[in-house]
Amino acid sequence: MTEPQRAAAVRLRAWLATFWPAPMRVDGRERLRSVAGGFIGILITGLVSRGAGSTGAAAWLVAPMGASAVLVFAVPASPLAQPWSVVGGNTLSALVGAACAMAIPDPAWAGAAAVALAIGLMFQLRCLHPPGGAAALLCALGGVGLKFALFPVALNAVLLALAGVAYNRLAGRRYPHTGAAPAPAAGSRFSAADLDAALAHYNQVLDVSRDDLGELLEHAEAAAYERRFGELRCADVMTRKPLAVQSGTLLQQAWDLMLARQVKALPVIDPSRRVVGIVTRADFLRHAGLPRREGLADRLRALLRPSGLPHADKPEVVGQIMTRAVRVASAGRRVSELVPVFSDDGHHHIPVIDKDRRLVGVITQSDFVRALYRAAAPG
Repeated sequence: MTEPQRAAAVRLRAWLATFWPAPMRVDGRERLRSVAGGFIGILITGLVSRGAGSTGAAAWLVAPMGASAVLVFAVPASPLAQPWSVVGGNTLSALVGAACAMAIPDPAWAGAAAVALAIGLMFQLRCLHPPGGAAALLCALGGVGLKFALFPVALNAVLLALAGVAYNRLAGRRYPHTGAAPAPAAGSRFSAADLDAALAHYNQVLDVSRDDLGELLEHAEAAAYERRFGELRCADVMTRKPLAVQSGTLLQQAWDLMLARQVKALPVIDPSRRVVGIVTRADFLRHAGLPRREGLADRLRALLRPSGLPHADKPEVVGQIMTRAVRVASAGRRVSELVPVFSDDGHHHIPVIDKDRRLVGVITQSDFVRALYRAAAPG
């Protein structure tokens, strides 16, 4: 096979693949509920209509009700499956079909006109219902009278809609599935006006209600956020090559370093860069007697000033004031696991270590916020 032939074969397979339907995201239980609902709905509609038509009517159940049952019981959330769509779509379309049969002698022209006019009328009255096209065509080709639209079509439609209301509610599904769209969740990046603008731009009938579409978008956004945030590791968001001091560093040097580099904490490491503690500005202020605000600046200066004595009564180096029980995180740890550390435990700086427990970075609250933003940012 030549290269052009292979390319053509690839294009042909890709084109044929477009005809293969996508898998349905519906579990077996939901499918069973739809099957049972279709059976019960048509059975009730047929039995009651047959009893009502025992006075001599030739037809007591019309075929379009089978298509309506698929919508009512398999996709009850669809705008095309709501009670007004079922009753109005079928009944009005049947009236249109009967009128066209009386006005147009040629069945082909009558059928085409009936379906077209039925679609326009259903659009206008907001009861678009695909089986309505079948009802219009049935009446146009059958040459039935206007009474046929009332019995059996209208009665069938009313009974099927009532059965749908009862069955779907007993099955725990909201039906009728109508109402105004709920306000977007707090923090959502799109508003109700944005959703309306998107629908207007799409300019096609969607087989999903406006409120369901908004809810689906909210769930999709939440799932994407969870996935993207869950993939972030500490190594992806940490500050690399962080400032650090050793336990023997003088207090004045450590304090000057924090002020110069505008950091609030310094990891304390040993000569192998393994974390042995952390020193924060709060540690300095605590040893300077922070609860008493009067004269705090003088006490801090006194704490930082080296005494020059081999055995001083006050702390001289970082190791004497640092916090030894320091919380660390590995570079490969998920950032999402640090949420309780920052939110509940009150930590502001978390040293990040490699597999040899050597310091390789620091995650601050600012780094964490940037990680949240990165996970929520589009694209």
